[in-house]
Amino acid sequence: MAKKSELLEQAQRLGLEVTEKNTVAELEEAIKKADTEAEVSSNKEEKIAKAGKRSAKALAEAEEKAAKEERKEKIASGEVDVSTKKGPKPITRSKLERRSKKYKEANELVDSEKNYSIKEAVELLPKLNTAKFEGSAELHIKLGVDPKHADQNIRGTVILPNGTGRTKKVAVFAPADMHKAAKDAGADIVGEETLLEQLDKEVVNFDVLISTPQLMAKLSKYARLLGPKGLMPNPKTGTVSADVARAVSEAKAGKVEYRVDKQGIVHLGVGKLSFSPDKLVENIQVVLKAIKEAKPAAVKGDYIQSIYLAPTMGPGVELERS
Repeated sequence: MAKKSELLEQAQRLGLEVTEKNTVAELEEAIKKADTEAEVSSNKEEKIAKAGKRSAKALAEAEEKAAKEERKEKIASGEVDVSTKKGPKPITRSKLERRSKKYKEANELVDSEKNYSIKEAVELLPKLNTAKFEGSAELHIKLGVDPKHADQNIRGTVILPNGTGRTKKVAVFAPADMHKAAKDAGADIVGEETLLEQLDKEVVNFDVLISTPQLMAKLSKYARLLGPKGLMPNPKTGTVSADVARAVSEAKAGKVEYRVDKQGIVHLGVGKLSFSPDKLVENIQVVLKAIKEAKPAAVKGDYIQSIYLAPTMGPGVELERS
């Protein structure tokens, strides 16, 4: 009994739930198990280092990684079903609902079921402007062409009778004997070697670059600089010309380039919102006429699929295609 009393007292000191009803063997087994657990816990604490792979942080990350791997295996084996996600479904709002209050108010002025005449659209346009600055009137024309085909890659120039409302800075790359004629025509920058020196430094401080055919070879090395900006001279746009004075006059008079994008849409500014309605109507009619005349022979069906007129910032209106 003395031995059982000692074992019972020792077990109670270890915090074990034992009573006098337990046998000596049960008490010895419980004490032995408690000692083993205490030893394992002590060894585990000793193995945790302050830093490195055995640090508490590293061990926690390893356990987390092991748990993730175990979950992946369960998903792969079909033990865990992930086909249905818990929680509320995300609320999706339409594009119009995400717009500003000012835009929504302007959009209420547009009849989405109606195709406006050019005159009606131009008169409505200033009311649709949501910008604090004076914007431009922009045409967006969807064409039934495939720009991947060279014969359907619509590109050209048109001179707006009333200009764009923006002063263009024109540079001329020409031999010395043409410099005076270019300057008299209104060119802002004229040169040959000096212009090349600026391009070497990647200085591009002009909106239009006009070159003579014989000097185009010297500009080829700057194609990566000028091409993405749409400034590389091209015979199709009239910026490669032997008559530089005429090319400068046209550029200053309101000559603009139009080109279809990858989606088959032509985007073009046709003047400022401060223009009188008659001036904007005239500019739009000239652009539409030029694009209709550029219709490729290979295009069948509807060539002009839709025409929208919009301010720089604000909702647009669909125009009649006739």
